[in-house]
Amino acid sequence: MTEAVRPAVQPPAVTVIGEALIDLVQLDTPGDYRARPGGSPFNVAIGLARLGHRTALMARLADNTFGRLLRAHAAAEGVDLTCAPAAAEPTTLAVVSMDAEGRASYDFYLDGTADWQWTETETALVPRDTAVLHFGSVASWTSPADRHIHSVARRLRAGGTTLISYDPNVRPALLGDPERGRQAVERSVGTAHLVKASREDVEWLYPGTPIEKIAAHWLELGALLLVVTDGPDGAHVFHAGAGSLSRPGRKVAVVDTVGAGDAFTAGLLGALTRHGLHSPRTLAAADPGVLRIAVDDAILVSALTCERLGADPPTALPRPASPARAPLEVTDLTFPDGNRRRGTDGPAPRPMQPTGS
Repeated sequence: MTEAVRPAVQPPAVTVIGEALIDLVQLDTPGDYRARPGGSPFNVAIGLARLGHRTALMARLADNTFGRLLRAHAAAEGVDLTCAPAAAEPTTLAVVSMDAEGRASYDFYLDGTADWQWTETETALVPRDTAVLHFGSVASWTSPADRHIHSVARRLRAGGTTLISYDPNVRPALLGDPERGRQAVERSVGTAHLVKASREDVEWLYPGTPIEKIAAHWLELGALLLVVTDGPDGAHVFHAGAGSLSRPGRKVAVVDTVGAGDAFTAGLLGALTRHGLHSPRTLAAADPGVLRIAVDDAILVSALTCERLGADPPTALPRPASPARAPLEVTDLTFPDGNRRRGTDGPAPRPMQPTGS
């Protein structure tokens, strides 16, 4: 008897929606800048693709030199751009400056640019196989984009099977004041199952309020999992059913912090997906041990990104899958130029190439 050949099971698909812009990164010589693809959602999509996940990007990419650069960069990384329309408006620019410790600050040029002019026709093109939707950053609270993006998130959350992920990525200079910021962010938190935020985000939004109290409030709004990153000190995790835990950071030689938070988000979503926590049901029942592993992976991915100029996340080289268990553990990380960084101890890994949707 010939054994039937089982069809290959496609891994869960992650769709990221939001801005794709150009970071003009300050170099050592005053007045010199390097143009690099950026934007928090764009960075998350690139990070996920480099970690080997089927990833689609929904972003309005300008039909100009910068827009074509963004499109070519994402396509080269294996990101599915089927739902990334060509836009007539120009590309958003962010001028990035670094302090002596490599911390980034941003000046944005975004009036009338492509990222915010979504239409209902464009946002209706969400890939049908989307298991996880990630949104956030400037597009989640900039009109008119915010209205369309929240409509997508609410519609998919109402379906009951898609996991909704959100990162506020607060920009005080654009939000104006904490009261406006709280209103915008809490609306999005109420739409999401998974929320990743930085300590700087929550301290600006809720001055003087303990993180534990903020976490309890956001979980009451509807989130299942909140992860608050704390720079070199790691991250704090709050789960609606499994309680809370903290994980330490990793010491690295910091070049700059551009894209570090986005790399953390990509690492976290990738790890949760590998461990089967890619639906509201499975995330709600998450084991604390798995959450710890996922957050440790995210911390590692973020730390390695800090060793590079600009938002340049690493690529995973996974341990061969065990026949009894499909999820992969990150054991080695490499950058696209071949500059490998060792992660945790483990056997020699095999390369994994990112695939499109």
